[in-house]
Amino acid sequence: MAAAPVKQRTGGTRAQLPPCYYEGYLEKRGSKEKVSRRLWTCLCGNTLFFFNNTKDSHYVEKLDLSGFVSLIDDCGRDRNLEAARLNLRMKDGEIKLTAPNLEARELWKGFIYSVVDLTVPTTLTLLPGQVQVLKEVVEKERYRRRAARSLARAPASPLSVPLVGEIPACFRPVSRTEAEVLLERHPDCGNMLLRPGRDGSSLAVTTRQDLNGSVFRHYRVTQKPQGGYIIDVENPIPCATLYDVINALVEKTAGTLQPFLLEEPYEENITYISSNDENGERTLHCTSMPTFSRAPTLPPKGSDKWTLRAQSKSPSPSHRSLSPPGSPSSPMRRLVLSPSPLSQTAFTEELKQKLEKRRTSQE
Repeated sequence: MAAAPVKQRTGGTRAQLPPCYYEGYLEKRGSKEKVSRRLWTCLCGNTLFFFNNTKDSHYVEKLDLSGFVSLIDDCGRDRNLEAARLNLRMKDGEIKLTAPNLEARELWKGFIYSVVDLTVPTTLTLLPGQVQVLKEVVEKERYRRRAARSLARAPASPLSVPLVGEIPACFRPVSRTEAEVLLERHPDCGNMLLRPGRDGSSLAVTTRQDLNGSVFRHYRVTQKPQGGYIIDVENPIPCATLYDVINALVEKTAGTLQPFLLEEPYEENITYISSNDENGERTLHCTSMPTFSRAPTLPPKGSDKWTLRAQSKSPSPSHRSLSPPGSPSSPMRRLVLSPSPLSQTAFTEELKQKLEKRRTSQE
């Protein structure tokens, strides 16, 4: 019996999903479904997103693993002798998954356990290189969750109303002028960011484009009492989530506007501070690390790719496609909360100059 056609639903686009740790085809059958469907599956953050195929930009279903109970091998026979079944038990029911082969099943189990338990499972049959990738996934997922908790605890923005749903990675707790400076300083990181509005009860989107110099535009985004958001333009645009707000502006401008995604710099050397026992003087030391080349890790056999793409560089604006962070065409996206890059002295001077020019032009 052939699977019933799937009605395309409007899910979030890949560009606005959490970082993608693993992806590949899985056959999925829910507790209320009579037949399985072969769907392209992406593990983004701690959620499984299902697409009809690899080219679709909108997912058709998603499964939040926060309700995870267990993941057990199903030794039942399948028409495809190489296929390997899994029973994913959630708090609200059981879902049957089928991987292309035993190796793919072990990898899916490894990645799912890693994001659920935030530790690398030790009972699976994995290669050393695969174990290393899972360790990196655990660290990235821990960072992602810390960032989400920080946003929930700290007043990252002066908004007086709670935001509904997850916050897009292009959100920055900055003022209108600071947003302009950020977009102008980092043109290769995108030209549209989400920020708090001036009134403290709304949001705003700031955009930058070039036309004989920088052209900035600001759009108010208000939250509806019954849920969802509205882009307040001449013909208001209703949006279910903040992700949809960003996607709507991308689509309305045929991709001219792209989310602002700034990759924060990291230290290249390990440093530490030590105190002199005699005079108490504190000194900053830089450790000397031996240089070595890391041998490439061979991917497992089969069609599913398991290597992370988090280390790929950010694409230029002309090549920024709507694909999930960490997917083949996009790097991992991170919500940077604090410290803000706007706290640097250079920025302060730049901001003062910009404000002075405005005062002069107004006079």
